[in-house]
Amino acid sequence: MRVLVLGGGGREHALCWSIARSPLLTKLWCAPGNAGIAGVAECLGLNPDAPDDVVAFCERESVDLLVIGPEAPLAAGVSDAARAAGIAVFGPSRAAAQLEISKAFTKEICRASGAPTADYATFETPGDAKAYVTEKGAPIVIKADGLAAGKGVVVAETESEALDAIDLIFGGPGGGAVVVEEMLTGEEASFFVLTDGDTILPLAGAQDHKRAHDGDTGPNTGGMGAYSPAPAFTPVIERAVMEKIVAPMLTEMKARGTPYSGVLYVGLMLTAEGPKLIEINARFGDPECQCILPRLETDLLPVLYACAKGTLKDQSLDWKTDSCLTIVMAANGYPGPYERGDPITGLDEAASDPNVTIFHAGTKSQDGGIVANGGRVLGITAMGRNFSDARARAYEAANGVRWETGFFRSDIGWRAL
Repeated sequence: MRVLVLGGGGREHALCWSIARSPLLTKLWCAPGNAGIAGVAECLGLNPDAPDDVVAFCERESVDLLVIGPEAPLAAGVSDAARAAGIAVFGPSRAAAQLEISKAFTKEICRASGAPTADYATFETPGDAKAYVTEKGAPIVIKADGLAAGKGVVVAETESEALDAIDLIFGGPGGGAVVVEEMLTGEEASFFVLTDGDTILPLAGAQDHKRAHDGDTGPNTGGMGAYSPAPAFTPVIERAVMEKIVAPMLTEMKARGTPYSGVLYVGLMLTAEGPKLIEINARFGDPECQCILPRLETDLLPVLYACAKGTLKDQSLDWKTDSCLTIVMAANGYPGPYERGDPITGLDEAASDPNVTIFHAGTKSQDGGIVANGGRVLGITAMGRNFSDARARAYEAANGVRWETGFFRSDIGWRAL
């Protein structure tokens, strides 16, 4: 099969790494890719958010499957254009991807389907949102309605912090409206399923660390580390999430004429009353993807193709019993301003353990070496016979990477410990 993957982050490196292992693969491209992805796929100077360009490439190169990694191409309508051209696509339509594109839309689907979630209100002006916050008090959660690269959420501990967050979000990329929610308490977890619009195939659960610094302090980020399986996400909780959240929401989407196809990321709070939905993403999580796919025994490529072709009912998944943990190495200053271009060395030595894989995110090749080219730059991933073993291997590898202006949290997996 000839496959094109769109995206250039750690998630896409994990997808390409997994797809490249398939005996069915004959050619793999990635647009735009990164320095690590270049080791398993041909990287292209193709704009992944340009529907006409992507479709033209797929037609010219007889691409059998288009795999959409991040949310931006979905929002740009790439999946719709490709399907209209007869190309098999792993990824939802733009209408179905509204589950990620709009937080307010997701809340509406929750209300219509009965899926448990936090109480909320949506506002299109800062003044109305601030009045609501003043009425409700803090702690409270402020969310950008639109896409904000995983950083459009502020968990405000004080009313002043919430009011500042409203101004910040209305002035940012996802700020056409804000969703103000009650703050749920409990452990967070991520759960992933594959669906072709009819069949729902559970993938795996994971837990990630959103805050930038140790002790879950500092600003929210796109994710500073993750591990799978997550001890807190038990089989009983998984069944409850499937029955009360995933199945009803997907049924509601189909009833509205916008069936969902692809991977569904279900962000959860495991509360005393049971699991409640925090958010939906229309793609694999990052860095959760990096610690889930190495655990998968089954060939990923035919499963992705079955999602695209509506034949998922014929598929099943087998998993390794091992644990997997990913540590994100980020540029100093992330998620705020950071510098690019600093050299990174020691990667081969750090990954000399056969249980360790280093997934690249914000990297590029320069003068024969690797330099930092983003906020989150590397995902140091290790498998182990148990959680402690995986964690020890990952930290040994992370400490072997030489990058003067990078940092990583020292407590990834503390909940599981």
